Amino acid sequence: MAENILVAVAWPYANADIHVGNIAGAYLPADIFARYHRLRGNRVLMVSGTDAHGTPITVRADSEGRSPEEVYHRFHDRFLELFLRAGLSYDLFTTTHNPNHFRVSQDFFLGLQHNGYLETRTEDQWFSPSEGRFLPDRYVEGECYICHYPSARGDQCDNCGNLLDATQLIRPHARTGGGALELRPTEHFFLDLARLAPELKLYFATGKNHWRPSVLNPSRHSVTQEVLPARAITRDLDWGIPVPVEGWQGKRIYVWFEAVIGYFSASIEWAKRQGNPQAWKDWWYDPAAKTYYFIGKDNIIFHAIFWPAELIGVKRLYEDDPSRTLNLPYDVPANEFLNLEKQKISGSRNWAVWGLDFLDRYDPDPLRFYLTSVMPETRDSEWDWADFVRRNNDELVGTWGNLAHRVLSFAHRHWEGCVPEPGELGPADRALLESILAGYDSVGSLIEAVNLRGALAEALSLARQVNGYLDRAPWFSAIRTDREAAARTVYTALQAIDHLNVIFAPFLPFTAERLHQALGYSAPLFGESRVVQFAEDEGGHKALIYDPSVATGKWQPGHLPPGQALRTPEPLYRKLDDSVVEVERARLGTAP
Repeated sequence: MAENILVAVAWPYANADIHVGNIAGAYLPADIFARYHRLRGNRVLMVSGTDAHGTPITVRADSEGRSPEEVYHRFHDRFLELFLRAGLSYDLFTTTHNPNHFRVSQDFFLGLQHNGYLETRTEDQWFSPSEGRFLPDRYVEGECYICHYPSARGDQCDNCGNLLDATQLIRPHARTGGGALELRPTEHFFLDLARLAPELKLYFATGKNHWRPSVLNPSRHSVTQEVLPARAITRDLDWGIPVPVEGWQGKRIYVWFEAVIGYFSASIEWAKRQGNPQAWKDWWYDPAAKTYYFIGKDNIIFHAIFWPAELIGVKRLYEDDPSRTLNLPYDVPANEFLNLEKQKISGSRNWAVWGLDFLDRYDPDPLRFYLTSVMPETRDSEWDWADFVRRNNDELVGTWGNLAHRVLSFAHRHWEGCVPEPGELGPADRALLESILAGYDSVGSLIEAVNLRGALAEALSLARQVNGYLDRAPWFSAIRTDREAAARTVYTALQAIDHLNVIFAPFLPFTAERLHQALGYSAPLFGESRVVQFAEDEGGHKALIYDPSVATGKWQPGHLPPGQALRTPEPLYRKLDDSVVEVERARLGTAP
């Protein structure tokens, strides 16, 4: 029976282009996972969008002398271009800056207030007399009072990863320059996490054995503390979602609170676009549905603690049945960080491999292959250009691409472009196909456990088995001396390649589609993504929408029939020259 699978993907801030660390951290693993489940025949809803309201956007806007909306539009459009070119199959990639998200976020706010989980407090916040305004936490920098990193942000330390109280920073200063800062009182709404703690503890008490220890252990530790501190959910800003309470003009809902609501609001928006406004409930109210949140490790606390707290506190929304409450995260498979050539990725120093820049020179599937090969699932990992070239040439081209191309080319040349008639298969033929067929389960179980790096390694191991089988069979010489034996070998290899292509498809969708067509199939493996203009608002916002209607039920043994016409094959991948390494390394740290 088909399952309902929600794939919720981290929302990128619209203040900078996306680099390979971002792609490996959340976006690519989510897409691999979603594509696999679609092939299994499950009902997948993969949603995300651009985070338009974070203070990183306003900081960038201030530095450029532009409006936050101008900055947001520029990067939002570039995100859409990147995701389309990289093959990220969002059912809906939207934005937090549209009327639907505003309405749903304000409904969450009012629902939590009605249920007694919000309170107002007056707190000290840094005020800049020279600018005449309170400064959001991200506008303040100083020395971390925990690890003493000299450039900690007011909300979080990038060095030790701890959430911070901006008022406790050592030697604080404004990122925007200006004079001395003063602590002044200001009133805000807070989410009362202490009142929600008992239900959070119950949530973490059972059913989390499938969580990664790096996510479960710190989250469980946090909710079992003696007191969970209340967390401010409003800020003194003029960019973002207005607080839906009379007398709170000039303040906005804090981005950490409303951005995670985007998974819910995007589901509602998707359902409306499908012409079935209640369809989102299949993922949010069905207790059998599973919801996965793909994020980087710096966002764990927001998705494993704060977002469940919001869902628990609001209880139900747009649902009259009191027995139905919103589904809490089934899993939060957060990835660690991807470093670059033994250094931390830094956009300001241009020490990064930028997604769009990479795709101007290379194809998307080699990017997806390499990032999956080094995916930082359990520890920080490394992008190394020499390793990229090696894996591309030895594994992607040598192990898989050449296998598919040489067998299809041989069949096309010697059997008039058709799958040969094999006669009765021998023990070695049957043993190979049984091993490859078992790969549906072995690779599939690893993907379901979000062990994508291991799943790709298992798929490569299966491809090596087919290469070994061909090395042992005299198929090249037998075409003249024993055509029937050659036919059996080529037929068996084609069957194995057909299965392997489906197994590789979640990782390598572009070349999988090409190979699928070369094997003579007419219906595509996957649907198509397209960029559309928003219809319901006047802001000119765009969305990425995916049509997965054909991508269902193919993760199962098929049969490539004898006589099926094969199309003229072309190489799937290109071998890279070793000179690429020094050329690309020379680009690092230079002006983009």
